[in-house]
Amino acid sequence: MASAEYTLIHGRSDSFYDNFDRKADQQHTTHYCPGCGHGITHKLIAEAIDELGIQDRTIFVSPVGCSVFAYYYFDVGNVQAAHGRASAVATAVKRTRPESIVLGYQGDGDLAAIGTAEILHAANRGENITVFFLNNAIYGMTGGQLAPTTLIGTKTTTSPRGRDPLNEGYPLRVAELLSTLEGPAYIERVALGDNKGIMQAAKAVRKAIRNQMDGLGFSLVEIVSPCPTVWKMDPLDAQRYVREELVKVFPPGVYLDRTKTRAPRPAPVPAPELSEIPRILGIATNGAGDHAAAEPSAQNADLRVRVAGFGGQGVLLLGEILAEAGLQAGLHVSWLPSYGPEMRSGTSNCHVRITGGRVDSPIVTRPNVLFALNEPSLRKFVATVQPGGLVFYNGATLPEDCVRGDVTAIARPFFEEADRIGTQRAGNMVMLGAFLELSNSLQARFVDAALRRLVKTDKWLEIDRQAIERGRELTKA
Repeated sequence: MASAEYTLIHGRSDSFYDNFDRKADQQHTTHYCPGCGHGITHKLIAEAIDELGIQDRTIFVSPVGCSVFAYYYFDVGNVQAAHGRASAVATAVKRTRPESIVLGYQGDGDLAAIGTAEILHAANRGENITVFFLNNAIYGMTGGQLAPTTLIGTKTTTSPRGRDPLNEGYPLRVAELLSTLEGPAYIERVALGDNKGIMQAAKAVRKAIRNQMDGLGFSLVEIVSPCPTVWKMDPLDAQRYVREELVKVFPPGVYLDRTKTRAPRPAPVPAPELSEIPRILGIATNGAGDHAAAEPSAQNADLRVRVAGFGGQGVLLLGEILAEAGLQAGLHVSWLPSYGPEMRSGTSNCHVRITGGRVDSPIVTRPNVLFALNEPSLRKFVATVQPGGLVFYNGATLPEDCVRGDVTAIARPFFEEADRIGTQRAGNMVMLGAFLELSNSLQARFVDAALRRLVKTDKWLEIDRQAIERGRELTKA
């Protein structure tokens, strides 16, 4: 009998891995339940990647939920994002690697709940990414809680009496919502309720990816999908539920298509060379535009500074000037602010690291220098200062229960002294002058260069210089 010739119509997509790693007793299964829409959607996306010839350019971004398993299946670049943050991560990836094809893949409990801000603004900016939104109207992985897309009356673990719009609100229609924006290029909803719906989904998937290849901007395909296990249905009934119930609330269709009228986005401006960054930021220290090299005497510098006080006392500016002076000296620095919601009189503090080596962390938990601009800040942080450290306190004397024998403490009414030269607002600079007198970690010329960069008016620049000199005099006395 002559051997028959066969034509392979369907097979494993090249964009899938040869093997899907599972635990030893589950090697024969996928992560997805029988009848789940994720498997179908994976197949459609993989076929589109193969057809468009973009496997080596594709980066898949998947967050928390059943969508997290995508990186077990797609043989492309893969990034896992935090819950709801896939579109934000996809934006960063696309902007840093504009030649890549970046695909976001999110469920309804992710995109339409914790991720609403990220998807809304990515769409509004028209980011040149493609998002696939699996809407099965339930939280699948975590046990069947009510999702933003759950239908009215549906009983879930968190709506045991059924979804009540007066209590849980109405189902969120993402395609309709995003189609009101100016930024997106293409938004379509499809449903995996039958073969016809699956074929339409395949077309939408390809078009959404092609739009990104053509530089047209943001595309989203909402895919209404079955979830048999959590719905407690067999796969056939789950598909029937999609086409007979879900589509009544989430009708398939093209909700926005600007692909024929939208011009391709311009090519991104290349990133500057690292050597150009100091000039762009305005932190150069000489005419050649190069940053100063750290002097040998500063190579062993290791300042771990905490500045704390009330909002309005110049806490953050004092930290900024120290950090900027460190930059001017050619050292490695970090400055990390922390403040409450009040514009004035609220608590405020900042962390400053200045070191001849690399900054391992911007957080300063054990400072060797503390600037306490008020008594609450002194009480809060004085115990954290390293033995041998410096404490500068804005007060005539230290409270008895804040005195430590293993640190050098300078207590002066720094803000009153500043008032004598024109304004109490310069009290932070008086403290800085006291520090410069006691410590040789930063040279005065670098501090003055920092002042010139950060203080914008000649009047205040002169006041701050006088305040620094007054702080030096107080400490000498």
